[in-house]
Amino acid sequence: MDWIEVTLSVDGEAAEAVAELLQRYGHQGVAVEQEGIPPDQWDDGEAQPAQRLSVRAYFPADDRAEQARLELEQGLSYLNMMYPMPQPVYHTVRDEDWAEAWKVHYHPVRIGRRLLIRPLWAQADLQPGDVEIALDPGMAFGTGTHPTTQLCLEALEDRMQPGLRVLDLGTGSGILAIAAAKLGAASVLALDIDPVAVTISQENIEQNGVAEKVTTQTGSLESVVTSARRFDLIVVNILAKIIIAMCDQHLGEVVRPGGVALFSGIIDEQAGDVEAALRKTGLEPTARRQQGDWVLVEARRPH
Repeated sequence: MDWIEVTLSVDGEAAEAVAELLQRYGHQGVAVEQEGIPPDQWDDGEAQPAQRLSVRAYFPADDRAEQARLELEQGLSYLNMMYPMPQPVYHTVRDEDWAEAWKVHYHPVRIGRRLLIRPLWAQADLQPGDVEIALDPGMAFGTGTHPTTQLCLEALEDRMQPGLRVLDLGTGSGILAIAAAKLGAASVLALDIDPVAVTISQENIEQNGVAEKVTTQTGSLESVVTSARRFDLIVVNILAKIIIAMCDQHLGEVVRPGGVALFSGIIDEQAGDVEAALRKTGLEPTARRQQGDWVLVEARRPH
């Protein structure tokens, strides 16, 4: 079977809505790439913020492809009523080339002061003191290129202290759990409700040599709340509406008194609602980090 690659060039304000629409049709998720900025300059402070983003997905070129295309363009027409939308660009990819096609859009990227995220199929020059994370995201979310993941990695680098017990809730590819372990955590519990993500994260954890520190399990917030496990630091990179829902499920109780919690996947206009929900669950917001329209909220559970 061949595959159809669909790409839209959008600004930062439209990227989230377009990515959510493409997610309905895309196989193995959606890729978001900054246009006009070499990957090795994404986080070194030299490049100006990207004005345009390429949002890309693949769907099967089968007998349902035409219907998927029509539904996609109908969805874009609805979005166009609220915000100008570009025309999608379609490209057919041969089946034997598809498995490699999406990989060309991921490159080594430096984040924060020391972190280097390297796809397994790419080479990178390590500098003294670099903390390398090599991974194959497969069908799980988390390549290090999306602002929500970058914000989490930067916050982990700043907040991690040797010996902390960490919870990565919604681990995806395992990138944040691996980063926590390599930055000095004593132990990391990486949970995801998706068994595919659990399998992929476990492979990445073993690839990075941190299996002794990181435990990967299929599970949700409920499985932690109902146990006796409490954590010095938790990181939740999901979506604002899910974070708010978790706050009604005693999210704050999994953080030990004095512990730190990091929440990402939040659009700036949603940050106030998330912070209000965090206060209701016993966490006190202390800081925000922002990249474009995306916000990470830092919070602490009072002693």
